[in-house]
Amino acid sequence: MRRALPSLNGLRAFEAAARHLSFTEAAGELNVTQAAISHQIRGLEDRLGLKLFIRRNRALLLSEAGQAYLPGIRQAFDLLHEATERLLQKDASGPLTVTTTASFATKWLVPRLGGFQQKHPDIDVRISTGTALVDFGRDDIDVGIRYGRGHWGGLQAEFLVAEDVFPVCAPSLLKGSKALRKPSDLKNHTLLHVSTFRDDWQVWLTAANVKGVDPSRGLLFDLALASIQAAIDGVGVALGHRPLVAADLKAGRLVAPFDVALPSDSAYYVVAPAERMRRPKIKAFVSWLLESVARERAAS
Repeated sequence: MRRALPSLNGLRAFEAAARHLSFTEAAGELNVTQAAISHQIRGLEDRLGLKLFIRRNRALLLSEAGQAYLPGIRQAFDLLHEATERLLQKDASGPLTVTTTASFATKWLVPRLGGFQQKHPDIDVRISTGTALVDFGRDDIDVGIRYGRGHWGGLQAEFLVAEDVFPVCAPSLLKGSKALRKPSDLKNHTLLHVSTFRDDWQVWLTAANVKGVDPSRGLLFDLALASIQAAIDGVGVALGHRPLVAADLKAGRLVAPFDVALPSDSAYYVVAPAERMRRPKIKAFVSWLLESVARERAAS
């Protein structure tokens, strides 16, 4: 039957004090008081029933027992450090699985991922899409990008991008006999709805004080991505969430026919359990995301 080991703190104090032959320098290295080092050493000696140090003329020397004990303890700490470094190096590379919605992945995240791959070629990103909230303790997911107000139990949330909501359509809808010139002209066009944002048109029409437009009519899609594509194809008018339509507006595939934009109280956040946010490859991904957003905001 194995005898119980002494406390790790006591062994750490002994190794540092033996290396420096000074309680004061050991305390400085371990960021504790000299009294704490003395207490840990005394506890270790009591546990072993042996004296590990000899004090002579204000000098600190290792006893015979201390000299015999030190090489094994030092080797054990070296092995612990090596094992930790190997683990962190392994966690700093390899696959990184990111969960988000298909619409956000396609319209926002994927077009930017080349920059991350250039900066971190040793990290392979895997995108998992869906609308259901994943269980980080059960599912094979490293980090997520979620839409909401930033509060999810047990998760650390880092603000990524805000949004506002406004009508978008193909440039062709601004021409012809039914050209979109003012919000009331929406009565002549098909409204494009998304099931997860079912009330958006009602809210926007009310905020814009538009009368005579039925907010319930039109086409319904289960993904914002499909609604945006339908708008690009000239099928109707969608309500664009800015992070999802910004690239299409910049490229001229979509236009915003009106000046009325509705601020949202929700935004996109990077989320993961707090302890997981400290892992090297997740920390690298989150830092890259936040730096990219800050750089784009400064350039706009």
